[in-house]
Amino acid sequence: MQIAVISGKGGTGKSSISAAFATLKSHVVLADCDVDAANLYLLFHPTHEKEEVFISGFKAVIDKDVCTNCGECISYCRFDAIDEIDGEVVINETSCDGCKLCSRICPAEAISMVQEDKSRMYSGSFRNGKMVYGLLSPGEENSGRLVDVVREEAKNIARSNGIDTIIIDGPPGIGCPVISTITGVHQVVIVTEPTLSGLHDLKRTIEVCLKFKLNISVIINKFDLNTDMANNIEKYCNSLDISVISKLPFDKVVVDAMLNCKSVVEYAPHSEISILLGKAFSQICNINS
Repeated sequence: MQIAVISGKGGTGKSSISAAFATLKSHVVLADCDVDAANLYLLFHPTHEKEEVFISGFKAVIDKDVCTNCGECISYCRFDAIDEIDGEVVINETSCDGCKLCSRICPAEAISMVQEDKSRMYSGSFRNGKMVYGLLSPGEENSGRLVDVVREEAKNIARSNGIDTIIIDGPPGIGCPVISTITGVHQVVIVTEPTLSGLHDLKRTIEVCLKFKLNISVIINKFDLNTDMANNIEKYCNSLDISVISKLPFDKVVVDAMLNCKSVVEYAPHSEISILLGKAFSQICNINS
């Protein structure tokens, strides 16, 4: 069973809930697919049993000893990544899209394409099972592809270790990394908050999930900060026959748990929020059993 926890916007508490789910069962695979800003490894300190280089793309590099500074590549580049500074042709790595056109048209053959290889995929063990996560290096791209790599590794680990539950902590938003996160999962849990932006982004996220015909559940986090908006969110979900499986109160114990490198259900198992999370997780498991 693959459970993907996502959110339409950042800051809803998605990763805290993913961490709680990962510690409510004794033997799971936890996949942190928020590869642009992975953080669950900071909480669980997994071992590094495997490290894999992820080639996110290519960047153009000029050999100054060969380049004649003719400027031919400047006129062809459609990303404005090449310019002439003080009579010398230079490439802006941030703007370079790695399309390879400049390397093909350079009359002096002074431009070569170099792999962007700073991103990594890691896998290992943590206290409740196995963990996989990806770290996309700043400025590198293809985060959706790295999510695919993380998920594939998680599935392989689950098969080889006889683990039947994969918890996926997805990225916020509705972009390519989210599509890669939710494709083919058994259950999507959308975490939202009782704000106007929370409702707006929840609607967009639900729309995407419905196009993939996925089973959807919703958790309203910090619902008591705006009960009227929380009720509006619940009414909207009910109108689409989508279950709100939990409304979690705001509780500073979640922050205390993170400061102690624990999930909230580990740090305060008898707190109201831990009990509610336990019930929500049981409901998810029953839906997919």
